[in-house]
Amino acid sequence: MSRFLFVVPPLTGHINPAVGVAAELAGRGHRVAWACSDPALVRRLAGAGAEVFACAGAPEGTRPPELRGPEALRFLWEWYLLPLAEAMAPGVRAAVGEFRPDVVVADQQAFAGALVAERLGVPWATSATTSAEFTDPLAGLPKVREWLQERLALLRASVGDPAGRTDPRFSPHLVLAFSAPELAGPADGVRWVGPSVAARPAGAGFPWEWLDAGRTTVLVTLGTANTDVGARFLDVCVRALRERADRVQGVVVDPGGTLRAPVDDKDVLIVPSVPQLALLERGVGAVVCHAGHNTVCEALWHGVPLVVAPIRDDQPVVAGQVADAGAGVRVRFSRVDARRLGAALDAVLDGPGHRAAAERIGAAFRAAGGTPAAADHLEELAGELR
Repeated sequence: MSRFLFVVPPLTGHINPAVGVAAELAGRGHRVAWACSDPALVRRLAGAGAEVFACAGAPEGTRPPELRGPEALRFLWEWYLLPLAEAMAPGVRAAVGEFRPDVVVADQQAFAGALVAERLGVPWATSATTSAEFTDPLAGLPKVREWLQERLALLRASVGDPAGRTDPRFSPHLVLAFSAPELAGPADGVRWVGPSVAARPAGAGFPWEWLDAGRTTVLVTLGTANTDVGARFLDVCVRALRERADRVQGVVVDPGGTLRAPVDDKDVLIVPSVPQLALLERGVGAVVCHAGHNTVCEALWHGVPLVVAPIRDDQPVVAGQVADAGAGVRVRFSRVDARRLGAALDAVLDGPGHRAAAERIGAAFRAAGGTPAAADHLEELAGELR
């Protein structure tokens, strides 16, 4: 039996892929624990019995919704990722001291996991919940790259091994990527395992009886972190869906309550959340989303084509991957209107090429092995240390 400590940021999209891997390892008899600044979120996603070591979190605050491009990326690092690493580091050190893991599995954006493991001499693996970092998104931004390298060096001096040289986003021992080259393109030194699609709570209360078997279901979602910018886009989606109500039903996820939900609406269902995997398994004709990595990969796993409207961070990279692979159509989040969105939706629903590409990528995802493959690689790493 080996011990694996998963170090994750308090973000659903980063915890969910690790949940399936952790469950697979536990099912094989290994001991698994977590380090996170939001233990309640981990237990909600991984199960009430999850062993979680609490860490401090990043300072309170929100990112200005109007930020886009390099400025949004810089703000994300300066406001959230770097302060989160410094805040989490003492808790991660305490967790390593108490739990004594054989391997630390550090999310690619939970730098404290990698740097503390490096400092304490514990082997660590990278859990890459997005493939954007493998495409060198800063290639055309040398000043941003230089600033980032300087900040990472300061962070290492503070919480890691000052003599270390490894980028905390890429473990020299093992990098697990929850995608496949058929979508993300080739990358050296990466173990592609496909999406971590594991059983999740089905979510009580979803009105399954509302779905009309005679019409195609379209899911619209902007994930859990974009409620501050999504109102206009969601309204555009609703209008485009209503124009196609003779053949389409829309399920629109609106966690911020920005839309009016009419009573007994048979064409568009507006809900704060959905059991996404269960809905995809039930049968969805298309997904309209922000190109969040998890949503994209879960849709493609089920062979569902996409309309992608990236907002910021890694989303433009992922949207480009979808469009380049032929598995969807990209639209402009802040400028698309109901006519253009409707045309994109028609293209993925009616054009067989997009669905064929989605199905091809889904097959590649399944062939990559998913959570069992990720667990195999982690077991191999732990075994090499014995």
